[in-house]
Amino acid sequence: MNDTITAISTPSGQGAIAVIRLSGAASFKILQTIFFKSLQGKGITHPGQKGMLHGWIKAEENIIDEVMVYYSRAPKTYTGEDIVEISCHGSTYIQGEILKLLIKTGARMAKPGEFTERAFLNGKMDLTQAEAVADLIASSGAASHRLAIDQIRGGFSAELAQIRTYLLNFVTLIELELDFSEEDVEFADRTRLKNLINIILDKISVLVSSFDLGNAIKSGVPVAIVGETNVGKSTLLNSLLKEEKAIVSEIAGTTRDSIEDCIHLGGIEFRFIDTAGIRETTDRIETIGISRSYHQIEKARIILLVADATSDFDSGFRWINEIISRVREDQQLLVLVNKSDIDPNRASSFQKNIEEVIGNRIPVILISAKDGIGLKELEDKLLAMVNFKNLEDAGVVVTNLRHYEALTKAQTALLRTLSGLNMGITGDFLSQDIREAMHYLGEITGQISSDEILVNIFQHFCIGK
Repeated sequence: MNDTITAISTPSGQGAIAVIRLSGAASFKILQTIFFKSLQGKGITHPGQKGMLHGWIKAEENIIDEVMVYYSRAPKTYTGEDIVEISCHGSTYIQGEILKLLIKTGARMAKPGEFTERAFLNGKMDLTQAEAVADLIASSGAASHRLAIDQIRGGFSAELAQIRTYLLNFVTLIELELDFSEEDVEFADRTRLKNLINIILDKISVLVSSFDLGNAIKSGVPVAIVGETNVGKSTLLNSLLKEEKAIVSEIAGTTRDSIEDCIHLGGIEFRFIDTAGIRETTDRIETIGISRSYHQIEKARIILLVADATSDFDSGFRWINEIISRVREDQQLLVLVNKSDIDPNRASSFQKNIEEVIGNRIPVILISAKDGIGLKELEDKLLAMVNFKNLEDAGVVVTNLRHYEALTKAQTALLRTLSGLNMGITGDFLSQDIREAMHYLGEITGQISSDEILVNIFQHFCIGK
C-alpha cells in the first residue's frame, strides 16, 4: 500500500490513444521528473488539487511523446490516493517506453485489480461495489450493464447494512441480558425479535431467489436448441445469428457436437446452443454428441424444442415427449414447429396435435427457420420468458455467486435463530446464531474479509483497473 503503482489501463494493442495510470503518494513526484510543459524543458511545480496539463514526456533529452495528463490529489480520487493518468498516442512502443520510464523513476507494475483493491482498502467503496466494477467492464448488454450500475450505486450494500444494523441492535440487548443473568431480566423483546427476523428472512429470500435470473443475465441466458435429426436446428441457429455458424445438410446427424454463439435481444444476451440431433444410433461419435445434447438440456435456462411439421406426428412426438420429461420446474420450454412454409395446413394441424397432447402450459409456435417466418414472435417470447420488465421494476438483483452463498448461509443462521426463539432457548445461543448471520452479511460487503477472499476477487480483474 506504500508503493506507487502503474499500469496501462486501456486494452492491449494499437489504437489512437492509450491511458497509463499512476496511483500512490509518489505519483506527482514521478510525473515531475518525466513531464515537461514545453520542449525547452519547462517542468511543473505545484498545481492545484486537480486538473489537466498538456506537454511532453521526455527521457533525459529524448522526446517520447506529446501527451495530456490528468492529475488529482488524495483523498478525492478513485483509489483515495494521488492519481495521475497519462493519455499518450496508442503506439505500443510509446506505451512501453513511458511505462519503463515510470518504473525507472519509482513506480512498480500494478497487480490485476490493484487500483480497485486500493479503492476498497481506502474506504472509497465496499466489496460489492468493487466487484461491480469488474461486472461493469464485462457487461455486454443493457440488462447486465444496469445490474452492475445499480450495484456500484450501493443499493445492495445499503440494504445489507440496514439488516445488519437491526440485528446488531438486538444482539446487543440480548448480550446485555447475560450481564444480568442472576436478575432474570429481559431487555430484548422476543416477540419483536421474532417479527424482525421474519421480515429479514423475507428480504433475504427475495435476494436469494433473484440469483438465478441475475446470474443468467450477467453470464448470458443459456438457450438449448434441441430436437430430432434434420428438424432444422442448425438452420434456426444460423437464422437467429444471421450468419452461417452451423453446417446445414440434408444428411441426418450432421451436427455431432454443441455449437454455441450469442446474440442480444432487448438488451439481454442470449447464449444459443445448437445440439446434436436426438435419435437412436449405433454410431459411437454421434452417441457422444447426443449425450452432450442431454447435458445441454440440463444446463439451459430456456429450451427450444424443434419439431418438423412435415414428419410423421406419432414418431416425432415420441422424442418430443422424451425431452419434455427431462425439463425441470426452474426451466422454461418452447416448442417450435419448423418447416411450416412447405405445407401451412399440415403445419397448423401438427401444431394443434401437439397442443392437444401437451396442453396450454407450453407455448407452441409455427416457424420457418429457412425463410425467417415466426422468428420475431420467437424473439418476443424469449424476452417474455426472461421477464426483463419485472427485472426493471425489481429492487436489488443478486448476480454474484459469492453473495448468493453468503446470503444462504445467513438465511440458515436466521432460521436457526427463529427455531431457537420458538423453543425458548437462552440468550447466549440466540446471540451466537444472530452473530453468525451478521458475519455472513458482513462478508458480502467486506466489513468482514480475509486476504484469501480479497486475492480471489481482485486477481480476476484486468490489469490497470
